[in-house]
Amino acid sequence: MSTQSPIRPSQQPDQKPRLLQMRGTAPVPTGPIMLNLQSPHKRIRFTTVVFLMVLSLFFTRLIDLQIVQGPALAAAAQNSRLQTLVLPALRGTITDANGVAIATTIMARNVTVDQTLIKDPAGTATVLAPLLGLPVKKVTELITGDKRFNYVAKQITPDAWKAIAALGIPGIFSEPTTKRSYPNGALAANVVGYVGAEGHGLGGLEYGLDKQLSGTDGTLTVERVHGREIPTSERQSIDPTNGISTRLTIDRDVQAMAERALADEVTKSGAKGGDVVVMDPRTGDIIALATYPTFDPNDPFATSDQTKRNPAVTDVFEPGSTSKVMTMAAVIEEGAFTPMSKFTIPAGLPRAGTTFHDHDKHGVLHLTLNGVLAKSSNMGSILAAEAIGEKKFYGYLKKFGIGDFTGMNFPGESAGLLPALKDWSGTTFPTLAFGQGLSVNAIQAASVFATIANDGVRMKPRLIAGYVGNDGKFEPNSPVPGVKVVSAATAKTVREMLESVVSADGTAPDAQIAGYRIAGKTGTANKYDAATRGYSGYTASFIGMAPAENPSLVIAVMIHNPVNGHFGSTVAGPVFKKIMTYALAQQKIPPTKTRPPKIPVGW
Repeated sequence: MSTQSPIRPSQQPDQKPRLLQMRGTAPVPTGPIMLNLQSPHKRIRFTTVVFLMVLSLFFTRLIDLQIVQGPALAAAAQNSRLQTLVLPALRGTITDANGVAIATTIMARNVTVDQTLIKDPAGTATVLAPLLGLPVKKVTELITGDKRFNYVAKQITPDAWKAIAALGIPGIFSEPTTKRSYPNGALAANVVGYVGAEGHGLGGLEYGLDKQLSGTDGTLTVERVHGREIPTSERQSIDPTNGISTRLTIDRDVQAMAERALADEVTKSGAKGGDVVVMDPRTGDIIALATYPTFDPNDPFATSDQTKRNPAVTDVFEPGSTSKVMTMAAVIEEGAFTPMSKFTIPAGLPRAGTTFHDHDKHGVLHLTLNGVLAKSSNMGSILAAEAIGEKKFYGYLKKFGIGDFTGMNFPGESAGLLPALKDWSGTTFPTLAFGQGLSVNAIQAASVFATIANDGVRMKPRLIAGYVGNDGKFEPNSPVPGVKVVSAATAKTVREMLESVVSADGTAPDAQIAGYRIAGKTGTANKYDAATRGYSGYTASFIGMAPAENPSLVIAVMIHNPVNGHFGSTVAGPVFKKIMTYALAQQKIPPTKTRPPKIPVGW
């Protein structure tokens, strides 16, 4: 018997796999599964399945990119190409009373750079710098780096940009902008003001009216690739709204004359500075407002901030003898005196422990009230004011606008100074009576005389005649109703007394103008120095009107801290005469047909 073990069915190599079948199920192979691809049909089916599986993956990704993430990805791609440019609004024009432009806006270009496109910064800067008027080193710094947007220069002329664009330098672009231009240079510069590099007002009316003048910028959105606009791309734009133009009350020709006459006298007298106000007393319109020194608003940063202010509005001074016109008006209105009233003026007048004197020493004088004004007697003014008392006198000063804002709303305006009645010391009343101890700006000083010229009615000074909208229509700025200060009869009487000042018996006979009746008053006041809290130097002034019988013009001249002379009659009077002579002719004001009354100066 053989000892060899029988071979088990599972160990027989050539045996086909058996199928196990459970009850109720299909046969399941129990041996190894083998993929037989020898059949062409099977290979095709396999390849098709793999292809469909791969295709389904691509299709799923496509759905994700196109449908699920598509809008976001498209927006991101477009945003990377979109560039929004500012369409600058044209700043409103500022004109004189006749519509002649004093400040206007011209088109300009800002030069920009995509630094990533500049291959040779040093070479590019060498070419650009002369056209931009900038140092090569500065331009090199501005165009070097990895910024996609940077400014190289702002507000260059369109012609300058054409020269740069003709070079075709990759990475150098431009955008539209505007530039403020002052065609008359320094004319009325301290009134109009100036704008900064960003196009907003930084001084004067440019600052005060910045909101109205600026308008609203528009936008233009375009698609660009490598800095170049896609020709077929869609543009989206919002049009700018231009600013509102402003018409001033200032007459350019009178302004120019006032500035020349003032500059000549400030230079001649070695003064620190000066102001001139030319006003129409019937409306309060300021026809000229000159200050010196001044500046060129086309190049405002070449001068100090101090020079760019408007001291005629912002700075105050003690008016001195020009203030006596208020004293005269108050005592006449109250019926205390008439121009013929007699005064005995002593050599000195003791009050509250202080002895007051006139400017020139003298013995006892016998003057009428008219003579007190004509000779500018300090002691006579004190005696006159005392007749109506402190309270009434203070009330008249307030009605004349002393210590209050003019209502012009000019940036930086000072209200001046008038001590409250409760704060008066023993010497305050007599000091105020002859024009010291209170402070005014040049506009307020002119307004006092304009009130007398306008039959006792104080009009609010104004610089704005009206506005011109984008439709081209002019909207006038109507004068505000005036405030009654004294009666017409009192105002007429004071005007006639002021004519005595420019007579042979007064302090300013040289202020007379042939063919016209002139009324005015000189002033020579000690100037208060806030730094030393004492008086240092003088303010020499002359304020007058013409024709005296029916005034059309009031002119105030102030010369601050003159060195070569300091009397109002000799320093400020000649400036008044030059400007008034010109303005009367320029404004076509007919000569006087009557003679001034003869009012005695002494008794």
